Amino acid sequence: MPQTAIEPLSLEPSSLAPRPLERPPLAPLPADFFDPDCPVQTMPVLGGKKWTWKLMRCLEGGPRRFSELRVPLVGITAKVLAETLRAMEHDGVVSRTEYAENPPRVEYALTPLGRSLLGPMDAVCGWSREHLAALLEAREAYERDEREGRGGADRADRADRVDRVDRAEPRRAG
Repeated sequence: MPQTAIEPLSLEPSSLAPRPLERPPLAPLPADFFDPDCPVQTMPVLGGKKWTWKLMRCLEGGPRRFSELRVPLVGITAKVLAETLRAMEHDGVVSRTEYAENPPRVEYALTPLGRSLLGPMDAVCGWSREHLAALLEAREAYERDEREGRGGADRADRADRVDRVDRAEPRRAG
């Protein structure tokens, strides 16, 4: 059996420097990458609607009147609240009940479909609490780099620093 020479371990500083991870090149993404049967784009809560999640939290405890919903939603206009509730009703996550009273009364409530979104919302909120410091650090570093005219490789270094900060932070029980 032929013997192979083993190179002695060098403790020179240059040999101890971290080497970039080498990975095989990734395959290009195909044009049909996204499953056509997965309607993520049509999900009412996953869209960019600013008030939807807040409204769902307001309705989590039970039916509310329009005027009750405006109290915790500081900054929302009556028009935007009405449009958002209408869109949520259209998507089937909110129901609107009119009562034949004088003065007229209308209440909004989460439907069973809307309630089924509360669990995923809790998961996203938990993720946000766990990673908020790293997220804010990444934003701050990005803005600082933009102000200082840096980008490219500096951004990759920043992402690595933020990842290390995120992994180093103690995890809190939610």
